[in-house]
Amino acid sequence: MNQQYEQELQSSWQERQEYAEMMLPLIGRLYRKFAVEISVYGRPLLNAGAIDVIKAHRQVRLYEGIKLRLRESWPILEALDKMHLAPAQIDIGKLAYDFHYGSAVDQQDLDRYLQEKLATVIDQKDEQEPRDVVLYGFGRIGRLLARLLIERQGVNNKLRLRAIVVRGGREGDLEKRASLLRRDSVHGPFNGSITIDEERNVIKANGSFIQVIYANSPDEVDYTQYGINNAIVIDNTGIWRDEDGLGLHLKAKGTAKVMLTAPGKGDIKNIVHGVNCDTISPDDKILSAASCTTNAITPVLKALDEKYGIVSGHVETVHSYTNDQNLIDNYHKAERRGRSAPLNMVITETGAAKAVAKAYPVLAGKLTGNAIRVPTPNVSLAILNLNLNEATDKSQVNEFLRDTSLFSSLQHQIDYTASKEVVSSDLVGSRAASVVDSRATIVSDNRVTLYVWYDNEFGYSCQVMRVVRDMANLSYPTLPA
Repeated sequence: MNQQYEQELQSSWQERQEYAEMMLPLIGRLYRKFAVEISVYGRPLLNAGAIDVIKAHRQVRLYEGIKLRLRESWPILEALDKMHLAPAQIDIGKLAYDFHYGSAVDQQDLDRYLQEKLATVIDQKDEQEPRDVVLYGFGRIGRLLARLLIERQGVNNKLRLRAIVVRGGREGDLEKRASLLRRDSVHGPFNGSITIDEERNVIKANGSFIQVIYANSPDEVDYTQYGINNAIVIDNTGIWRDEDGLGLHLKAKGTAKVMLTAPGKGDIKNIVHGVNCDTISPDDKILSAASCTTNAITPVLKALDEKYGIVSGHVETVHSYTNDQNLIDNYHKAERRGRSAPLNMVITETGAAKAVAKAYPVLAGKLTGNAIRVPTPNVSLAILNLNLNEATDKSQVNEFLRDTSLFSSLQHQIDYTASKEVVSSDLVGSRAASVVDSRATIVSDNRVTLYVWYDNEFGYSCQVMRVVRDMANLSYPTLPA
């Protein structure tokens, strides 16, 4: 038995670990050199550890029915490291599976295969200019956006976090802001080093030099005095949600565009990336990234509507409590929200069902919605009760959504799990806008009930960053197409 144990350890796990450890420097170098982000079946490997690389390869079996070995994807990563590439998101898992088991199984020349699959980014000159980014407000979403911006810090990074604007400025404020970035009760410690320069009001994080600016109104800031120009300001405060209010940012020197991390009012475009991001125009000065729930449900609804047609439906969101609620019973202007968030399930309203129509007008008037706030700090669940145009069954719906999560234009928005044991805390840190829980799917004739998880903080922040990238006119094609 001991001999068998030793053989298994040496022949299997040891090999995987060695390949994973060899991969890590190449994954980092490809990003630093070319802004190329490596993934395996949609699982991003930037800043990942060796165990993350192994787990990403193991989950391929859930989709394809067979293992994808690290020794099969290693030659592809090794070949990429020798190329000159334009910025892109390259899935070495899909390339390796296709080369060894898919359409390219008879094609033995790896270099020729990669030249064909990656032709749009090989030997292409990167002429995209870096863009300054300012975070106006530094709450839950603001700090997660800071983490996402800082993790891509490097010479070829195109979105550069230059400043944070907050109210206050009292003694010890800078240290407290840095501490909240460094430690997070939900998302864990910051991956890197954070120091402060109190004399210059600066937070230094993994090489990023982030100016902290104190202001009470957007229009009183002069960003140019900090060397910030043509900046995209991401407003995380939620104080201003119409064009007049958000337009105050455009009066500040050094500002070019504004992104709101909440549903916009009036004629402001509410963008759900992957659904209506093609409506973003270079002339758009103010955009909204809608809400976390709207981002979670709209991509799934769009996919199902295009496949089956949606006649009507109801969306019930089981949502983690937010900072808007009270820790203990106290006055609140909204009904029921004054009751203690950690002690109660609280029925409340959500505009997400109506907001879907702003991003995907085909469903206008077809959905109703409500919400229940529950005593968890993060990760929420949307229950979609839908009446379709045609009858189907559970296996067909799940297979369609699984393939959509892997091979469609919505692959960055929709994730998929077949786990029998998944619970909300397992989804903390998910970068997708939503995760379809296939085990919970219910189908009866043309009636479908879907359970869709979403990290209402981190997953939403990833969606915001995708919209900001489009606002900056940055192109990162996902390959293979």
